Amino acid sequence: MSTDRQAVSPKDPATPEAAPSGAEAAEPQAAGAGAGSAGPQAQPPVPEGDAAQGEEGAAVPESGSGAGPAPDGGSDAPEAAVAAASDVDSDAPETEAEAEAEAGAEPGAGAGAESEAGAAAGEVAQPVVSEAAAELAAQKVERERIARRKAERQAPVEAGAKLSGKAADLLAAVRAVESGEKPSPVYFDEAPVAPRRAAEAPAAPRPARPAVPAPTAAGVDGVRAVLARGGAPEALAVPAATALGEAAAERLAEDPWQLLAVAAVRPAQADGFARALLGPEAGPGDERRAAALVGWLLGQAALKGHTALEAPALEAALAQYGVPDPAGALERSIGEGAVLVFQEPLGPPVAEGEEQPVRVLVGLEGHALAEESLADGLARLANAFDAPADWEKAATGPGAELIRAVSGHGLVTHTGGEAARAEPLALLAAARDLGLRVCLAAHTPLHGAVAVADLLSGAAGPGRDADGQFAVDLLVVLDAPQLDVESAAALVESVPDGARLVLSGDPGVLGSAGPGRVFGDVLAARACPQVVSRTPDPGPVGELVSGIGVGELNQVEAPGKEVVIVPVRDAGEAVHRTVQLVAESVPRAFGIAADAVQVITPGHGGSAGTRALNTALKERLNPGPGRFGGFDPGDRVVHVPSPGRAVPATVVSADAQGLHLDASGARIVVPKERVETQVRHGWAVTAHQAVGARWPAVVVVLPGDAAQALSRDWVYTAFGRAERHLSVVHGVDQALPRAVAEVLPKPRTTRLTGLLRALVAAARDQPE
Repeated sequence: MSTDRQAVSPKDPATPEAAPSGAEAAEPQAAGAGAGSAGPQAQPPVPEGDAAQGEEGAAVPESGSGAGPAPDGGSDAPEAAVAAASDVDSDAPETEAEAEAEAGAEPGAGAGAESEAGAAAGEVAQPVVSEAAAELAAQKVERERIARRKAERQAPVEAGAKLSGKAADLLAAVRAVESGEKPSPVYFDEAPVAPRRAAEAPAAPRPARPAVPAPTAAGVDGVRAVLARGGAPEALAVPAATALGEAAAERLAEDPWQLLAVAAVRPAQADGFARALLGPEAGPGDERRAAALVGWLLGQAALKGHTALEAPALEAALAQYGVPDPAGALERSIGEGAVLVFQEPLGPPVAEGEEQPVRVLVGLEGHALAEESLADGLARLANAFDAPADWEKAATGPGAELIRAVSGHGLVTHTGGEAARAEPLALLAAARDLGLRVCLAAHTPLHGAVAVADLLSGAAGPGRDADGQFAVDLLVVLDAPQLDVESAAALVESVPDGARLVLSGDPGVLGSAGPGRVFGDVLAARACPQVVSRTPDPGPVGELVSGIGVGELNQVEAPGKEVVIVPVRDAGEAVHRTVQLVAESVPRAFGIAADAVQVITPGHGGSAGTRALNTALKERLNPGPGRFGGFDPGDRVVHVPSPGRAVPATVVSADAQGLHLDASGARIVVPKERVETQVRHGWAVTAHQAVGARWPAVVVVLPGDAAQALSRDWVYTAFGRAERHLSVVHGVDQALPRAVAEVLPKPRTTRLTGLLRALVAAARDQPE
């Protein structure tokens, strides 16, 4: 990182000419990041606890218009109740739009409002099971295998020692559920337990990833009939039948709130559906409603990055949705095994006889198992000290510090900016020279690297051995902040004993779209060597981004106009100037082709969001009638096969099979029934979609209607995507410097740091 820079006041704006080229180099000054229609909404205050939400995992769409629960059991509580429970307002314009628009879902109205809810439901009702759903089902199979393996262990999980009060009560409920017993109304467990045993290596091959079976025609028809009775859109039949599985119609008729299992459905809609089916019985205190809301709230929190929520915050959110006894509803969910509860010590250990302060966390089983499996795998690697190769001979030149760390440790973290990527590459070259099997993985495909998703699926990479482990001696993962807990657990479990894992990335960028804060938690646990790169990012852009990383928006010397500011008065002018920059100014001034210029903006909606910008850019760069789902050959697009994964591509052609794309030489065929939900134009993207990639020139558009969407990590990520030139189109005076200096990424509620720290410490304390 560059540390030698001239600080200037962000209040000293530059005044470039209004020429289309934006030829005056200037400091990007105060500007708002346009969120368009997805801007954060006002949220009712709810106790936050120690951890909340981070970056761009999907937010919660608006549903209903009221501010509180309806007396008859329906709820018009705003989705801000979920935001309050999980502190989900960070980067909502970008992340919610990605998680929903990429899934084809738009916020709807009540279940009985055919005009709006029907349109929303129509976008989620797909006759073919999506790749994302198949992935979730496969991960569920894997989690079950992990659970069986954990059950075989003799030592109990470390928890519960010296606890009393509600923490002990809730923990006892979980133990009773895990043992198969029905907990009593009052839970007591104050007996100390043995410490948790060190992690074991995975033994069984990973199961094949099965496809989610499509619902039968009869099953869909049965669900359709129940939906019709409740006044819900018919288009929900396929997704509801898929989500609820066998006997979906019977389950839905008996418990209408299970409609919340469908992604586009919100509590107000489910309440209206339940009232239509059950009549006066559908009150706010119905146990079925409370149980469904517990799961839905945790699911929405997971979309915002949390793997758990603090019990008081969850109870407060239930109260805002009109549940009369939130604590009782939560305890019933725990007792029935619908959710799991955990306790985490707060502060250092206390003296014997004193009560250890704790926080009580509640989470979904899948996320809990994934986080524990990930901690086990990381601890297994961190406690390995085998060094069969002569690494010291290779520990010279760039990457020497990283090579030395990897020589004696099975798990190493590496942090740095874009230029620091040269160090993991030097490590890989040294390992190859030693005859080791190596693999480089990244969030998005790079030269010489495979995408993490392709590595896990087997579509690329070294393959697996007879035990289901990767056939590697060294695995280096770039863009580690993009790992969510599910993919990280699958990745780490596949690293064999004796192999080394290096997690490398820039902690300043936006985090994963899915639940978890894997890279940050591993760094916080300090369970392995941490190599911090001293390689600065070059040039004026690198210097600017380096300052943003420490909260400073500095003026930088840009003699070659590497950084240019383009002030605008409104969103319309922002769109106009952006098109000029991409099509004319940047190509003329820097010799960079228009298709090598990437536009980044905070949100999909609004007058200067990705939709509006892509419409204007297509009209200028590749006009056409949109013969196939709005696309024409030559269109720049983003393919989103699953939430959080965006693959830049170009449209080649279309036929009966679907839309044919070229993604850096790889051909992709998107079935026509999935084009609407998986493909969007890509001249303009959000910062989260841009993570892991870089372009010769980047135009960051910050329209004035989205100042609240800006944060330091958003600005750091967006500006850092530029290699040679950065243009900033902005329309807000002081929002940009204020965001860089003051608006930090919001934390996520996770358990990985504590789990990993305890496992590594326990293993190192064991006698040889």
